[in-house]
Amino acid sequence: MSHIPPLDPNVAARKGFRESEERLKRFWKTVDVAAEGDGWAVRLDGRVPKTPAHARLILPTGAAADLVAAEWAGQGEFLDPGTMPATRLASTAIDRVSRVREAVADEIAAFAGSDLLCYMAEAPASLVAEQAQAWGPWRDWAARTHGITLEVAEGLTHRTQDPAAIARTRALALALDDFALTGLATATPLLGSAVLALALQQGEIDGAGAFELSRLDEAFQERQWGIDAEAAERTAARRAEAVLLDRWFRALG
Repeated sequence: MSHIPPLDPNVAARKGFRESEERLKRFWKTVDVAAEGDGWAVRLDGRVPKTPAHARLILPTGAAADLVAAEWAGQGEFLDPGTMPATRLASTAIDRVSRVREAVADEIAAFAGSDLLCYMAEAPASLVAEQAQAWGPWRDWAARTHGITLEVAEGLTHRTQDPAAIARTRALALALDDFALTGLATATPLLGSAVLALALQQGEIDGAGAFELSRLDEAFQERQWGIDAEAAERTAARRAEAVLLDRWFRALG
């Protein structure tokens, strides 16, 4: 099987979803979900839509299917994939992550080797203190709860982490089903932190809170120098993605 770049699998899914769906005119009137086998199918006028790889759109829980169904129900005259992030996550899980689970887990674990929460500023003192107060408890949580003990570095110099911590992160990722693993693989690069992504997946922190922790340095700079309008727009889009991922994980139960 050819190699499929695993991390942030939504990138490829978006491409396929756009190619197959972006010009589709709405043809359905009703949207609902129905139990099917061990999962829940999204239905458009009683028929199950397909993923970009032509698999049936079936999710593991009714709540997750409801999340996807709401996106289809909310479409206007033409289908707009940009307003369907949960549908993209579901399609990614079904079409791609199910085929490359080991590689996806490897990439998530690699983030633990250079986790955002381990790289502390050398100055100014106010930022150093803020990082210590905000990030330290989450490193402690990872060590206490999961045995992921990560060492702290100052500045940008790489700090090699204990292989056991990397292996433990990988094992936690592989223990998830395809849908939760897809969410974790999306959250990890978004937050720059396997620790924060795991905390979000496990319901220890909400999406908005995890996102704000991930951009602590950026927010500090904004307080010093002001906020650029384009940067603010990008930040809002990333925050919305983090909030959606929170809803995704909670829907998966």
